Amino acid sequence: MIPGLNEKEEQILAYLVKDPNLGVADLARHLSVSTVTMRAYLNGLGEKGYLYRVRGGAVPTIHPEIMEREQHRAEEKRRIAAAAAQMVSDGDTIMIEAGTTTAMVARFLLGKRDVSVVTNNTLALGHCRGNPGLRVQMVGGEYQAATESVVGPIAQEQIRRFHVRTAFVGTDGFSPEKGLSTHLVAGAEIVKCMAASADQVVVLADSSKFGRNGFVTVLPLEKVDLLVVDDGLPEDARRAIEEIGPRVILVAMNSTR
Repeated sequence: MIPGLNEKEEQILAYLVKDPNLGVADLARHLSVSTVTMRAYLNGLGEKGYLYRVRGGAVPTIHPEIMEREQHRAEEKRRIAAAAAQMVSDGDTIMIEAGTTTAMVARFLLGKRDVSVVTNNTLALGHCRGNPGLRVQMVGGEYQAATESVVGPIAQEQIRRFHVRTAFVGTDGFSPEKGLSTHLVAGAEIVKCMAASADQVVVLADSSKFGRNGFVTVLPLEKVDLLVVDDGLPEDARRAIEEIGPRVILVAMNSTR
């Protein structure tokens, strides 16, 4: 879920990401609303910064990769993030790394009090907004639209200035042999800095990422304390991971299981 948007607004953005040439009438037809209502939706999205209006339509400002990640295994991500947020107590100190799943941890912190958050995740800011129980430190650096994150030497330096109890990080792939991996070198360096600045490292990943190997190795599993993953992870994989070190928390996706 994109921070601050309702279901209709997310659907509009998804259509526009796939085809920016869609006009007001096209979008209204797809969502079964009037053109007047559609113009109101588009104006609202424009005010929120998710698109800019052009004659007869709109162009999204959000990166297509973010939309794809938001929609991929959305329910798994939501439940994983909710389970991770339960680990946070009042007065806690945490870090939230880039990613769509990690961003949602902030969403489920509503009701927590006096929680200090350090993040390079610009998506997480949307979830933090309006939550008086959070004190948020957003690190500076180079903005990457494709990951909605801030990276680079400045970000790394600022992360090293903090010490937190828990770092919530994501990954593009994980396996007992390769550990955590990602496709982006800059992102890997941020994860390493956060891991070095935290008492415990909690990895959030849906089970489809098991066995995938990204371009860059990030951390060996020996340096991970907890892995929160949906129960689609095979039992033999769970055992192999826990033999290396991390405790695996399986999040149920089917209430009958």
